[in-house]
Amino acid sequence: MLARRGHETRLTGRDPTRLKTLAVDRENRGYLPNHSFPDALTPTPDVRRALRDAAFVTVVVPSHALRETLTGLARHLAPDQGVIWATKGLEPGTANLPHEVAAQVLGMARPLGVLSGPSFAGEVADGLPTAVTVASRDPAFADHVAACFHSGPFRAYTTTDVIGVGVGGAVKNVLAIAVGFADGLGYRANTRALLMTRGLQELSTIGAELGARPETLTGMAGLGDLLLTCGDDQSRNRRLGLLLAAGRSVDQATRAIGQTVEGVRVARALHELANARRLDVPIVSEVYHVLHKGRAPREAAERLMDRPFKPLTG
Repeated sequence: MLARRGHETRLTGRDPTRLKTLAVDRENRGYLPNHSFPDALTPTPDVRRALRDAAFVTVVVPSHALRETLTGLARHLAPDQGVIWATKGLEPGTANLPHEVAAQVLGMARPLGVLSGPSFAGEVADGLPTAVTVASRDPAFADHVAACFHSGPFRAYTTTDVIGVGVGGAVKNVLAIAVGFADGLGYRANTRALLMTRGLQELSTIGAELGARPETLTGMAGLGDLLLTCGDDQSRNRRLGLLLAAGRSVDQATRAIGQTVEGVRVARALHELANARRLDVPIVSEVYHVLHKGRAPREAAERLMDRPFKPLTG
């Protein structure tokens, strides 16, 4: 999208061979076939070249790789170079949100921010109408990044609530797994609406505990991303749930998908967080037990249905 806007954009990564292939093919045949790179996009295995004179750096890696990636980049960054990430999840072992990892590795002196959906890459590549959120505690940096991306059908909005955007991006992946295995078990629209609505309440419970703003969680980076990820099979987390309901193991399902499924690690981190802080998040808990304790998806669904009634709080 940056290159389509005419910005000189360099693409780098950890696999030099793959980057050379991208440079020759001028498209990503593995993940986004039939979408030619704009002329302004240059793949390069040379990290120093990629970062040289860049206005800002966008990091797009799974949450478990964020700290290692930022640590590797840190020695090449100029003092005034801003960094944004499109990472969604919690760091394994620490349950840190991405903005906490970035601050620990890069410090608070440089501009830092997050780019979040709701967006599927294929639809962005197709030029379909899409809106994203750019969050930074530095409003001027958020405005600059958003202005670079914002164009026609690709709209960028800004906020200073990096916590809310991080929580929304993490929790929705776990909830999408729950919706996936409910749909895979043959439950239909009523159940899907129930899981998404009560899931939003759990997202809000976790967000409130961590300091997120309520309006962020009911906006694009919260509810919007939840609806996207739960409601369409382009979502890797939803597809994982469907495969689990069909009898696949977690390992078999993740191998079949062939890409990182963030919700698997995030479910463990959220379960530990909820236990430590005594948070009532039953959907998150059941997904954790399916993924990490061998509970059958149907048993998890039945356990949720057997919970006693209570007054609505949201």
